[in-house]
Amino acid sequence: MTKKRERQAAILDLIERHVVGSQEDLRRLLLGQGMDVTQATLSRDLRDLGIARVPTEDGGRYVLPGSLVPDDDNPLLGNLLPQLFSRIDGVGELIVLHTVRSGAQPIAEAIDQEEFEEVLGTIAGDDTILIVTRSAHARLALTARLLELAGEQ
Repeated sequence: MTKKRERQAAILDLIERHVVGSQEDLRRLLLGQGMDVTQATLSRDLRDLGIARVPTEDGGRYVLPGSLVPDDDNPLLGNLLPQLFSRIDGVGELIVLHTVRSGAQPIAEAIDQEEFEEVLGTIAGDDTILIVTRSAHARLALTARLLELAGEQ
């Protein structure tokens, strides 16, 4: 196994077993396993692994998007959007949804899982999602729905 794969496997294991609130906390845990990494390397690994930092009652913590399992009453998007939403805007058939840092990937994945009729597709960066809708009317309807789910309406 390469050093990068070993390190990323260790990161996944540590985040699964510990409450990790910051990159410095994670760096210390990795150092305890004999892996001395820079903040830049750690940032790249977290991004590559799709790990998001989400707010909790006890402060922020890193989680894998797949570990944010929805309950039957509140789908994944309904759990994530209020925590990660920043703002939304759009024009024509396009919506640009802004999130907190590292929030775009889990939100885009949740939007894709919802299979909204209005959505043709999503493209996510680190904190921005481009949502392509079927029409300007579909954009307005979806924007209203997303704002409601985010608790902004």
